[in-house]
Amino acid sequence: MSTPLLELEDLHFSYGSREVLRGINMIIAEGKITAILGTSGCGKTTLLKLVGGQLRPDRGAVRFRGRVVHEMNDRQLYEMRREMGMMFQQGGLFSDMTVFDNVAFPIREHTRLPEILVRDLVLMKLQAVGLRGARDLFPAELSGGMNRRVCLARAIAMDPTVTIYDEPFAGLDPISLNAVAKLIRELNDAIGITSIVVTYDVSESLKVVDEIFLLSEGVVVSHGDPTTLSDSDDAYAHQFIHAEPDGPVPFEVPAPSLASDFRFPHFVR
Repeated sequence: MSTPLLELEDLHFSYGSREVLRGINMIIAEGKITAILGTSGCGKTTLLKLVGGQLRPDRGAVRFRGRVVHEMNDRQLYEMRREMGMMFQQGGLFSDMTVFDNVAFPIREHTRLPEILVRDLVLMKLQAVGLRGARDLFPAELSGGMNRRVCLARAIAMDPTVTIYDEPFAGLDPISLNAVAKLIRELNDAIGITSIVVTYDVSESLKVVDEIFLLSEGVVVSHGDPTTLSDSDDAYAHQFIHAEPDGPVPFEVPAPSLASDFRFPHFVR
């Protein structure tokens, strides 16, 4: 049996006394698009930081090509991260650099290629996301959708083995959202990479991903392909996929009774 590209085993993590992850188990399929879905605050971004080695788990392990990430030294971490492309939740473009230089940055940082080759590589990535004509613009001159596409081009600039998208659809209009989702699918298949999409956007995820892990309260509560989860009888999967207000995920945070919480309880009816 071949070693999985990326494996998460019994992963636990806390911020002080607040337990965020309580035993995550996942195997990310190579060459596929895997979505990690869950409500805001369920630990999705924390999970990505553990995958990238920015955080150390309290218990359990993340394995990349069979090697435990939190046991790697700085050189090994650097080599692993070179195989990973990242599209950040907040974009993260350098505001004082043009579109061209933002996409060229990782190539210049990690290689010693001559500028003529850097230019061709950057223009190829920009062409792939439809922004070759925007090469000389600055981030402040871009729309939200264009900004996300530049981030996508930068994420794949080094032809990574794994590309991670943290909330790639947040804040986009329907046209831009659909375009970015379509690009993620097309680039994954064209380049043959492994993609991880971390999001709470169900509708677009169902269109483009191969496999879904649903997170709630620090554990994986449901797992399967989009069709399986859409038709699932699992209460959490049904509530999340169909965006229902009532279900295992409560709308209200537990609190004392309304009357006991007010200084003048006779005002509460």
